[in-house]
Amino acid sequence: MTDETQEKGAAEAPERANAPDMARPLILGRKLGMLQHFKADGSVVAATVIAAEPNVVTYVRTRERDGYAAVQLGFGRVRDGEITKAERGHLKDVPAVRHLREVRLESTDGFAPGQVVSVERFAPGDKVHVTGMSKGKGFQGPVHLHHFHTGPRSHGSDHYRRQGSVGSGTTPGRLLKGLRMAAHQGSDRVTVKNLEILKADADRAVLVIAGAVPGARNGIVMVRKA
Repeated sequence: MTDETQEKGAAEAPERANAPDMARPLILGRKLGMLQHFKADGSVVAATVIAAEPNVVTYVRTRERDGYAAVQLGFGRVRDGEITKAERGHLKDVPAVRHLREVRLESTDGFAPGQVVSVERFAPGDKVHVTGMSKGKGFQGPVHLHHFHTGPRSHGSDHYRRQGSVGSGTTPGRLLKGLRMAAHQGSDRVTVKNLEILKADADRAVLVIAGAVPGARNGIVMVRKA
């Protein structure tokens, strides 16, 4: 998994200035997978490895011009030929990136396009919130989605995994909003809070975080200090 932490062309990128400090530092990364991490006391914990190459500031929003303060971060270096002309025009002189995320801040003083945010802002022992898109599981029935009890298996029953009565024949004679029924599951924005950073390797741009984080392998996640 160590080979996946370096994006194509990242070594050829010119040196850029670091972005100003944030009250709650954050960084975009890519989930590589999970492994066992052995602590100094010999205990072992499940951990997630996140490749977090330096993020580049691609755009700065101000209250005067945009009505709110925010910075746009780019992650995932690519060649110029892999983005559209519209994306190239938006990025201007900033290196081409595949993923963009906008983060609101109290103040954007000192921020400018081209600055970078790196793993060095994190240290072992820090508590972080990790946000990502959960795995999509398609359209699921109520037994799988809401853990409803199943119906009888015998005596000719055809309601083993069905919804059952929903009350539409009684007052008020319609289905109320929010009724738990079969629906799409997954592909939601999920945040797991207060996870511990076990290792922050700035040389290889890698974070090792205790526990599981949302999403599948190679999913984009945002790591932010609690």
